[in-house]
Amino acid sequence: MAPQDALLGWDDLANAEAYEAFTRSFPMYDTTSRDLARRAHLDNAEVAVDLCGGAGATARTLLDLLPDHALVVSLDAAAAMQEVGRRTLTDPRLTWITAPAEQLGDHLASGSVDAVVCNSALWKTDTPAVCAAVARVLRPQGRFVFNIGGGFAGVRHPDEETSARPSLNTLIRQVAETDHGYTAPPGPKEPKLPLETITHHLNHAGLHVIDAEVTAQHSTMAEKKAWLSIPLFARPEGNFTHEQRLRILNAAYARTTPDARTVTSWLVVTAERPKAAA
Repeated sequence: MAPQDALLGWDDLANAEAYEAFTRSFPMYDTTSRDLARRAHLDNAEVAVDLCGGAGATARTLLDLLPDHALVVSLDAAAAMQEVGRRTLTDPRLTWITAPAEQLGDHLASGSVDAVVCNSALWKTDTPAVCAAVARVLRPQGRFVFNIGGGFAGVRHPDEETSARPSLNTLIRQVAETDHGYTAPPGPKEPKLPLETITHHLNHAGLHVIDAEVTAQHSTMAEKKAWLSIPLFARPEGNFTHEQRLRILNAAYARTTPDARTVTSWLVVTAERPKAAA
């Protein structure tokens, strides 16, 4: 069977538990969360939203960095993800809301939020609707900070050119083709959410882009293998069981060095609701 859909597969307890364990064992989400929080300027914030917050990896960082009196709202459509997050994140400053990102404005008052942070998820949403919802809840000069995977944004950081080659994804495909007669489907011809498109959606919602940067997330083959072991992300697509995908992953990983450097590119965007006219 195909891997679970990256939109609907989140509401599955096994995926949620594996995902949450990954965020605590490897630095990827802590690093990206801290980068987004830094750009959100949270020093004087009173309310921040972790949009598409999952099991709370980014909320955990926000709670660490916000003033002691500040509140965090983690909103996600997957109840299973939030169920796992509630087991360990019990800070009374944190509120969980189970709802799609597009419905953010239905749960928070207009102009009540200082910052909205969305880590590794915006391309899975109805982006124009999300931008409109964020614009509604942000106060004037409030910030919306998010990242978009390089493949979805059509960007590539120079560091990615010097990372481990071939990639683990490439090796997985090679093993599947050689040992299982797999034929990879054609990839998309155009990036789903390039900067030009996201800027249009933000401007239409009344938000202004104040910064956009292509960044590099450095990790290792070992971390990449752990990521691809989560059922939701296991590869390749097609008529494979999860056990078969893990065997293919292990065979591909055996061709690598665990501490070999890997690089993932991101487009990081900071937008702001303009200051109200005098």
